[in-house]
Amino acid sequence: MANRIIRLSYRKIIDASAAKPWDKLVFEDSYAEFKMQAQLYNPEKKFRTFAELRQHVPGAEKLHFLVSAAIIGYLQQLHETVPDVLDNLGKHFLKFTQFYFEIINSDLLDQSKHQVAVNFYSEPLMWHETIGNYLLVSAQKEPTNEALTHLFAIQPYVTIHSLQTEA
Repeated sequence: MANRIIRLSYRKIIDASAAKPWDKLVFEDSYAEFKMQAQLYNPEKKFRTFAELRQHVPGAEKLHFLVSAAIIGYLQQLHETVPDVLDNLGKHFLKFTQFYFEIINSDLLDQSKHQVAVNFYSEPLMWHETIGNYLLVSAQKEPTNEALTHLFAIQPYVTIHSLQTEA
């Protein structure tokens, strides 16, 4: 059987309803940074929302990147571990190697409309088996007689980002 190496992605959406302390900090600081950075693209205050800025102001797409600077420290606190994704034993196991921050929606005058996403991309995993809606994976890239595995349920906002098959 061919080895199947996968990378998972998890899209964490954060908005005004955030309840966890880490999520609240990301929400607050990304909104403050959005308001500050948006001034560069909206000096005359003609536009109120992120959507309006993207539609009418060239280069406003850069706000995703510019605002991401406000959350880098919070990502470092995760120690490269994807939040919210747990194995069948209730433990965090998924390590990320890359992330992409995006502004989904925001309003310069109404913080309750601010919504962002952090997309986490995992390190490569060996996909051993699918059992119902569970995946059996290991961090080990080469098969041996024994591999330390993680069994986890596919949950909303988790997907197989890439698949590599090796003979």
